[in-house]
Amino acid sequence: MSGHSKWATIKHRKGAADAKRGKLFAKLIKQVEVAARTGGGDLDANPTLRTMFQKARDNSVPLDTIERAVKRGTGELEGVNYEQVTYEGYAQGGIALLIECLTDNRNRTSSEVRSTLTKHGGSLAEPGAVSWQFERKGVVLVPASVDEEELMLLTVDAGAEDIEDVGEVWRIITAPSDLNEVRDALDGAEVPVEFADLTMLPTSTVEMTDVGELKKLLNLIDVLDDLDDVQEVQDNSEAAADLMESVRAG
Repeated sequence: MSGHSKWATIKHRKGAADAKRGKLFAKLIKQVEVAARTGGGDLDANPTLRTMFQKARDNSVPLDTIERAVKRGTGELEGVNYEQVTYEGYAQGGIALLIECLTDNRNRTSSEVRSTLTKHGGSLAEPGAVSWQFERKGVVLVPASVDEEELMLLTVDAGAEDIEDVGEVWRIITAPSDLNEVRDALDGAEVPVEFADLTMLPTSTVEMTDVGELKKLLNLIDVLDDLDDVQEVQDNSEAAADLMESVRAG
């Protein structure tokens, strides 16, 4: 989910991921390996690798496991050559989907994504059909208990573009190149960070008002997330807080 709904439920989704820790670790290690292959193994010179390295550490991936992934990416150790592929599609109700994958077999991944969408009332779209509705941003989440003024003083000079109150957390939006600067400012002030990553955010959203349709969308996203090659699923839906409460209760 995008907007308020996604960030209000991120703890729930993280809990679900923790229950499948082995699969989560495998996805994070892939991201580290690809970042190192693309931009080199120096964290200071490769901000994408630095982001993925920290993301893996935030999720308790062992340091030696991450370091081996970096070496596979730079060619110091033998590894699989993963390809970055983004699929575009629609869920029921015309909700746009961006499905970001890392794969060593494009045909397999394409087949799995297409089959999953079809089984759950969605469809695969042509390249460019929905991607224009999204832009890449850095997103940082910190607890809502952090003082807003303090948060602004810490992050605006570091590159924060916007700070939003989305219920249990503050959502800080940055340009991709400023994500690490904002994270460093927060870490330096010992402000707890619940989430920090590069992601695709919708430039506009489609309001959802039906509990049943929202449940179907969330289920589709969960099933896509569970595919080994899928790294992230983004959509352009927006649901009110009371509707999300109904879904969680039901």
